[in-house]
Parts: sequence; C-alpha cells; structure tokens
Amino acid sequence: MNQSAYRFEFIATVPMLDAEQTLHLALFSAEGLFGSARVRLEAGYRVDEASRTVTVGAATEVGAAVVKVYTGLLLREFGENAFQVRPTPAAPRPESVECAA
Repeated sequence: MNQSAYRFEFIATVPMLDAEQTLHLALFSAEGLFGSARVRLEAGYRVDEASRTVTVGAATEVGAAVVKVYTGLLLREFGENAFQVRPTPAAPRPESVECAA
C-alpha cells in the first residue's frame, strides 16, 4: 500500500454514523495488532458527513492495516455497491483527526 490515504465515499442509504462506528471497529482491531498507543499515534482519519466520505491515512503500517480491515468490514456490513474507495494524496494526520480512536 503506497498511497498516503484512502477516501471512502458512501451511497445515500448508508448511515454515516454506522460507517464511522465500523471505522472504530477497524481501529480496535488494529490495536490488537499494534497496541493502543501506536494506533493513537499513527492512525489518522477524517469523517466528512456533508460529502459522505471517510478519509483514512495509510502512510504508516498501522494506517495501512486500518484501511484493509475497514474495507473488509464495510464489504461484509454494507456490500460492495454501498461505497467506493479511492487512493488520495491528502492524508489526515493523527493530530488533526476530528474523532480520536
């Protein structure tokens, strides 16, 4: 995973609260692999309800793991047609995260 971030865009029928809660599950999963301190330091994300997007930083090993787990959880919970994911160069930094892990 060489991208600095991935942008998830959701269709109108997916509640953004559910999408964010699923991201929290991915973050908790990453804590099992890397520990909570490392996830807090290295995992960054931004939720934009107006544009129905979640951007997750993937520049670190932790961030890349969060993106993979999040994608898998979204596929299982909402299905492959419920969202699109694309690489983006703009990575949210952990210190600028709107919602802490």
